[in-house]
Amino acid sequence: MANLFYAAFVPGFQDYIAELVKERLADAAIKKLLEGAILFETECTYDKLNFFCFNNIFAVIDVLENAAKDKALEAHIRKTLGKPSSIISENNSKIRSFRIIFSIENKPSAVNEAAKQEAENFISHASGLKIDRSNPDTEFWYLYRREGFSLFMKRLTRHASFEKSLHPGELSPQLAWLLCRLSNPKHTDTVIDPFCGYGSIPGQRIKYFPLKKFYAFDIDKAPLAFAKKKITAKQPCEIKQADIYSIFDVLPRGEADAIITDPPWGMFRETEIPLQKFYDDMVGIFSRLLKAGGLAVVLTAKQEEFRQAVDKTPAFSLIRTIPVLVSGKKAAVFVLENHFV
Repeated sequence: MANLFYAAFVPGFQDYIAELVKERLADAAIKKLLEGAILFETECTYDKLNFFCFNNIFAVIDVLENAAKDKALEAHIRKTLGKPSSIISENNSKIRSFRIIFSIENKPSAVNEAAKQEAENFISHASGLKIDRSNPDTEFWYLYRREGFSLFMKRLTRHASFEKSLHPGELSPQLAWLLCRLSNPKHTDTVIDPFCGYGSIPGQRIKYFPLKKFYAFDIDKAPLAFAKKKITAKQPCEIKQADIYSIFDVLPRGEADAIITDPPWGMFRETEIPLQKFYDDMVGIFSRLLKAGGLAVVLTAKQEEFRQAVDKTPAFSLIRTIPVLVSGKKAAVFVLENHFV
């Protein structure tokens, strides 16, 4: 039996997400590829998907096409009332309550109270679950997209709001996972993050991609202390307080197979020298740290400064650029390949 899933991810990664889905699920049929989301069908069940790049995953119960924005959610409620679905009726023993979320273009939306109660009563009767609008065990969603369709779904993942739980400038685990995956990880890799901050990138690289050694550096003590709590002493990671200019005191030239990093954008952390000069120096140091054929995966909102720095560094070729949206800010992921040692 085919399962239809809707999964949300960092906006901008659409093409790369499509590549991952096709690579990992041979039978996957991508129904819609959207900004920040994908709708795909597969025989694979949720417990075997093992995608760590999605912010949330939903089991899709019904799709309403060509829906008018102002009437879509209530029209979709009317369409789905009374229709049996195993997605609604089958829940594990830990799931005892639910609520319904109504959303239009990724913003909470109100619907007619009578229609809402009808939907709640239908789901409660079909599932045996209690209605709990404040602290439920699971959620059902009616979601309208600006592309002109709506989805009726059950939420399968249960992530906290990262905007509330992350420190300023800290990457979400899903974004850090994507950056690590872009480095073509191998179990023999030596990897460096010169601006590790709270340890999102080393944490995801070590957890999901076997490697030889990870070296994580930062100049700020407070984030480093947090990173050290996140990454245990038994893991193949060395965390040191150091700036980009002193890394060669710790590592020899040509040591790294990959650099994966999120350098200062001049927003949450200022640099002591002009940002363009800092980026010029940084990219030059990256080229000397990497082995021939090594990759640098860099996330930054300072796209023009970074491009200029790459243009000044003949050792590098730019092999991929992915414009992304991070916490509402326009940024880009750059993948560089080193040709010299």
